[in-house]
Amino acid sequence: MSVTIPMVDLKGQYEKIKTEINNGINEVIESSTFIKGPKVKEFENQLAQYLNIKQVIACANGTDALQIALMALQLQPGDEVIIPCFTYIATAEVIALLGLKPILIDVETDYFCIDSQLIESKITSKTKAIVPVHLFGQCANMNQIMAIANKHNLYVIEDTAQAIGAHYQLANNTQQTSAGGIGVIGTTSFFPSKNLGCYGDGGALFTNDEKLARQIRMICNHGQEKQYVHDIIGVNSRLDSIQAAVLLAKLPHLSKYAEARNQVANWYDELLSGNEHIIIPKRDQNSTHVFNQYTIQIKGIDRDSIRKHLTENNIASAVYYPHTVYQQKAFSNLGYQSGDFPVAEKLTQTVLSLPMHTEMTQEVATLIAKEVLTAINKHK
Repeated sequence: MSVTIPMVDLKGQYEKIKTEINNGINEVIESSTFIKGPKVKEFENQLAQYLNIKQVIACANGTDALQIALMALQLQPGDEVIIPCFTYIATAEVIALLGLKPILIDVETDYFCIDSQLIESKITSKTKAIVPVHLFGQCANMNQIMAIANKHNLYVIEDTAQAIGAHYQLANNTQQTSAGGIGVIGTTSFFPSKNLGCYGDGGALFTNDEKLARQIRMICNHGQEKQYVHDIIGVNSRLDSIQAAVLLAKLPHLSKYAEARNQVANWYDELLSGNEHIIIPKRDQNSTHVFNQYTIQIKGIDRDSIRKHLTENNIASAVYYPHTVYQQKAFSNLGYQSGDFPVAEKLTQTVLSLPMHTEMTQEVATLIAKEVLTAINKHK
């Protein structure tokens, strides 16, 4: 049977702002400034203002953003970069592409992010950076991560692909700081299903360091600041003007999108809490949550049997992620073994993400929760 309740509803979201979207795209087409057009600069400026971060540099996608961040910090082959082992492969992929070595760390059971308590024991003379991934919509333990980084003189690159618009309460701050504005560089993705998504690929880097921002812009543009003058080795990674127009139309709604997602999460919480076979997602008291995903853990029942039941009842679901980084063949050379990351390994077998988007109604959320509970009762 075909799925009738999808993970996301981009069409429904588009319908509400189609005039702004269409007008923005038409302006780009009329001007024919498809690359490096004024829409890109306008979007960078508006996002920087929204995040209260000095510099935003748009690029082609979130994976490029991570790679460019590492290049801008001038890390050298053999340098070690600490990352969570429970993340999308791109986090480790860009490290390997640059000849660096990913050092994997287990994650927290409750929050899914890198377990900051385990980081310091993995630091060596070759360690140069930490890449905390703000998974599913809330920040990692940035207070402890920044304390460790400052103690050992390490760079922190925040991967905010799933948490743009989230805020974190730093211990030495009276005001909350935007995700991506805490470390030396923040990165994000504008993949269509993200909270701030375009209609193709897109990404960006954030920094409060003006000198670093200049370096990043050069790397994004073939290592040049002046045309045909290439001072450093760079790449070709640009956000095109049509995608910038889409993002400009969506950005004013981003805070409301986060509120809508939190409302859906609250409905799910109310409907699913109290069941001994379900662990609902916890909120870190220092971080707001923007719920790019609503991810539960299934206890004592085969997770895939729940997924099968949902599919049979036309409800989408997803597993982020079915394998840890070290379990991927591409990273088998890292030398890790089964049991090295007990929390992450368990999560690959128990996590289940339910439909989550800005257009969901309470009626639909109730129907989804009902079928989850029906599946659990059927299989327990």
